[in-house]
Amino acid sequence: MEAFFRTHAYLVQHTELPVRRALMDEIDWRAPLIGIKGTRGVGKTSFLLQYAKENFDVRRRKCLYINMNNFYFQGRGLADFAREFRLGGGEVLLIDQVFKQPDWSAELRRCHDENPGLRIVFTGSSVMRLKEENPELNGLVKSYNLRGFSFREFLNLQTGSNFPAYTLEEIVQNHERIAETILQTINPLEHFQSYLHHGFYPFFLEKRNFSENLLKTMNMMIEVDILLIKQVELKYLSKLKKLLYLLAIDRPSAPNVSALAHEINTSRATVMNYIKYLSDARLLNLIYHPGDEFPKKPARVMMHNSNLMYAIYPNRMERIDVYETFFQNALWAYHDVRLGERPDTFLVDDRPFRVCLDAPHRVKSGITYAHSDVQRGEGSVVPLWLFGFLY
Repeated sequence: MEAFFRTHAYLVQHTELPVRRALMDEIDWRAPLIGIKGTRGVGKTSFLLQYAKENFDVRRRKCLYINMNNFYFQGRGLADFAREFRLGGGEVLLIDQVFKQPDWSAELRRCHDENPGLRIVFTGSSVMRLKEENPELNGLVKSYNLRGFSFREFLNLQTGSNFPAYTLEEIVQNHERIAETILQTINPLEHFQSYLHHGFYPFFLEKRNFSENLLKTMNMMIEVDILLIKQVELKYLSKLKKLLYLLAIDRPSAPNVSALAHEINTSRATVMNYIKYLSDARLLNLIYHPGDEFPKKPARVMMHNSNLMYAIYPNRMERIDVYETFFQNALWAYHDVRLGERPDTFLVDDRPFRVCLDAPHRVKSGITYAHSDVQRGEGSVVPLWLFGFLY
């Protein structure tokens, strides 16, 4: 236990998040069992350590961070460790990469049942289905998603600002006033292309080649998260990777499942399952028509965020595809995003939106236009960059 406390103290001492994540204030930290999911690279480890740094004095030993990559846990159950920590006066146990522990969901249930008063916060892959696939946790765990940087968080980091987030309704109704307030300090368009290229993943701050680092992270999402958690055999790894590439180089559209099945030499049903796995890993976003859900074929398959587009096929992108990818990525976490009756229209909570490169020739009643190249909007024409202020 002493070695774990020393590691915890060192990590907390050397943790400095340059921007405070919005999720920090959304979580009910009083809950006894909290799950924080997120794709690789979005900063889950730093998030846990930042919480510990903000709320606990390391000298009092009330909070402890542990990582399931530690070989110590191959010979000892998590529940036994939690009991020892609680008996020593521990109050909050932060468990990173919990899915690396065998029978992790059963172990978490034991931790909860056998240690009243102990609060447990754990991180896991976005591929994990905490409640659907782990009934022993249903009704116990409060689940949250840590996303990559929003454009707002990226701007605050790059400019030293402290812009607040806004709701979708506030942006639609008051975008002229909100934009004017922001423009008094900075010009967001000066930073927008940088965000689209490399601003979603916090590791752009590291002194390494961003695209190479992102490609490595994408491979880890498939090789570790999907194969391990979804228990896909290693021999099918190349099929998963090829499927992602084929979907990525195609423009956002409804997938031709039969053609894809032929290309990777598998069945249509397997293609649909693989597409869902890639979506769970936050490599793809699946946009459906209203009323449709998986296992129906999506109306459009898009990359999860624009950074992924630049990493895979930087020379084949259409500007409108990049901007629409930014738009749906900014909205999907809190809103229901569907494809409208027209292929260039999104329905967000049943409200029609259209992303446009130029000012619309004729503004149609009831449609909100997200204009990509303007600082300020007017009426139903809203600057696209402002949708990056939703969290």
